[in-house]
Amino acid sequence: MLEIEIKDINNNPKGKALLNERVFNNQSDPSIVHSAALSYLANQRQGTHATKTRALVSGGGKKPWKQKHTGRARHGSTRSPIWRGGGITFGPQPRDYSLKLPKKVKKNALYKALSMKLQDSQIIVIDSIAFERPLTKQVIKLIDTLGLQGKSLLIVTSGIEKNLILSARNIPTVDVLVSKELNAFFVAVYDYILFTEEALRELQMNEEEVQS
Repeated sequence: MLEIEIKDINNNPKGKALLNERVFNNQSDPSIVHSAALSYLANQRQGTHATKTRALVSGGGKKPWKQKHTGRARHGSTRSPIWRGGGITFGPQPRDYSLKLPKKVKKNALYKALSMKLQDSQIIVIDSIAFERPLTKQVIKLIDTLGLQGKSLLIVTSGIEKNLILSARNIPTVDVLVSKELNAFFVAVYDYILFTEEALRELQMNEEEVQS
């Protein structure tokens, strides 16, 4: 049976939590985690980039000068790509970058990423985080207390903790995420994952419901 120590906000032990082996006891597989991360990043791209081809640039309907006897090169339009202000050759056009992965593959990638983090002792569980008001130094104090200076940290909560989000948003190496939005990309990109006890329970509960 897998267990992990639960700490309080002052890094004092508060007990232990059981871990679902289906979630936290998987063989390492960086390739599937990499595929899931690429899929997530690709799906964030809007693909709205666009340049104007010679057909889209306005003007250029009139031949700039006659074909022969001017001593100049032949040209049919000032909108040609070789003219200043002309169209762009082979420029980017709107496209769909999305990469679809089956739900089972995404979930499997998440569980393998979590298992690798656990094997590297990079998962921390804290009983609760409740800030009375937004204050960045509260998050800095938490990082110092846990000994995570210079490390990137993802804090996973069970619900939207507004004061925590506002307290952490000025720290570039810290982010806050709701457990239901957790995926392999976020697990892989941060050095440490900090779960609240409720968020950990919610994550494992979802898997138990699927298995039942």
